[in-house]
Amino acid sequence: MSLRPMGLPPVPEQTVRVARAAFPQGSLAIRVRDRLGEVFTDEPFAEAFGVRGAPGLSPGMLSLVTVLQFAENLTDRQAAAMAIRAIDWKYALGLELTDTGFDHSVLPRFRARLVGNGMERVVFDRLLEYCVDAGLVAAGGKQRTDSTHVVSAVRDLNRLELAGESVRAALEALSVAAPDWLARAVDVPEFAHRYGPRVDSWKLPGSKVKRDQLSQVYGQDALRLCRAVWSPDAPAWLREIGAVDIMRQVLVQTYTVRTSSRGKEVVSKREADEDGVPPGHLRLASPYDTDARWSAKGDDLFWLGYKVHLTESCDNTPPEAEAEAEAEVRGRPNLITDVTTTLSTVPDVKATAPIQQQLADRGLPPAEHYLDSGYPSAELIETARSRGTVMVTPVLLDRSAQAKSHAGYDKSAFRIDWKARRVRCPQGNTSTGWHPVRQRERDAIVVEFAKTDCQACPVRPECTSARRGNRMLTLYPEHLHTVLAAARAEQKTKTWKDKYALRAGVEGTINQALDITGIRRARYRGLPKVRLQHAFSATAINVVRLDAHWTEHPLDRSRTSNLTRLSYRLTA
Repeated sequence: MSLRPMGLPPVPEQTVRVARAAFPQGSLAIRVRDRLGEVFTDEPFAEAFGVRGAPGLSPGMLSLVTVLQFAENLTDRQAAAMAIRAIDWKYALGLELTDTGFDHSVLPRFRARLVGNGMERVVFDRLLEYCVDAGLVAAGGKQRTDSTHVVSAVRDLNRLELAGESVRAALEALSVAAPDWLARAVDVPEFAHRYGPRVDSWKLPGSKVKRDQLSQVYGQDALRLCRAVWSPDAPAWLREIGAVDIMRQVLVQTYTVRTSSRGKEVVSKREADEDGVPPGHLRLASPYDTDARWSAKGDDLFWLGYKVHLTESCDNTPPEAEAEAEAEVRGRPNLITDVTTTLSTVPDVKATAPIQQQLADRGLPPAEHYLDSGYPSAELIETARSRGTVMVTPVLLDRSAQAKSHAGYDKSAFRIDWKARRVRCPQGNTSTGWHPVRQRERDAIVVEFAKTDCQACPVRPECTSARRGNRMLTLYPEHLHTVLAAARAEQKTKTWKDKYALRAGVEGTINQALDITGIRRARYRGLPKVRLQHAFSATAINVVRLDAHWTEHPLDRSRTSNLTRLSYRLTA
């Protein structure tokens, strides 16, 4: 397939007349074509297409179809049908009224080409460039970030189901890639009886004994198949089949192979306490999506999938009017400036630096960055400040037992002499040890008090309950300790709390993305394709918000009561 850069074709005159008559007030698709047509060009996609072969559909047109598809939360078949029957879509795409459109299978192939060439964010970045040039978003303002969970597009499997389904997936792949070899390597009728239907199509045994027996059978079959594939007489390319390698990984992560006292080989399921299991960020959860991971947040949320971080501008929304409908039409609209998708096991604090770097690369570093308590660390606060960004975020308070009890002596009760490298406790005793160390890839200082001083101290129960009998403190280096102390002191003030109220508005953005694009459920499998989904979701949200800005129509009028608006006006 070749590409001849043309961009969106001109809108035929007949299509213009019919569309204007059918939509005298316009529609989202019509206004996107009229105002944002220059965003959807072919040139940025040139590297993904060859120069020989039959010319394919315009990638600029397909990217516009994809944005409209996400803006209306449509499937591929529905989006292809809209290009045939919807007059405003024909106007947006520059098609004749009699144009028969394209087959829905074009859209997944287009997405695969974008993912294969690292172009997941091309359309999002181009729309953001347009907004910067139009003065709708700029560097140096206020931006806010929050994350939400994303459920994967595959079925949840327990460890037993995962073991069986991984063997089934490998057998399915081998039966297509090397049917003759498979017929010689295993008893096909026996395996077909056991692995023909999907694991979730029949009920697993109810008793623990029978489930353990079935688990052992799955492990033995996986081991037998792995040994056959890795035998010297087997074709080497069989080991490169993705499903086979996944089966091998599941076998290693789920089972142990031992030799009994009688010399018999025993395959048994791993027990976390005895044999150990892989950490969550490495543990496979499905043979069909090797990037999806199990994760938890608090005691109520437990999901298999990913995590997405949305960052938006918020210069024009006063905290007290955040949910007021008219907030979106005053001044510039709040636009999504960054979207970052990670594995579900990646903590928010690990996403802070990449998000701020991506904003800087686009020329949109904020002067104030509003985040929740999961994003900051002393190092990140200091680094951001050195680059001109103030992180407005609650720093986690001292979580020691003394601080939680509100009755003991926490770190703030100790006086630190950084020059003398000594710490004085509330009872006047001086530390005897000052040890610079590395903890979790960070510099730290461990301070130790003498056992003789602590054991004889009258307030020892309020200071330490350690078996070793003496108090120890872990401190950041001086400059980071000062940053944390200042942040913790500031966040207790009313001024800071009133200012931080601005962050709450990003929750509405996540809800809007959920309502419009279904952002909390992955449409596709694999992290690269989920990243593409979220990039187009963010683009669609920006298009919807721009349309609300152009038409001066509040985004949430139907969801905000008159009483609520009155309450905000009185508060303001």
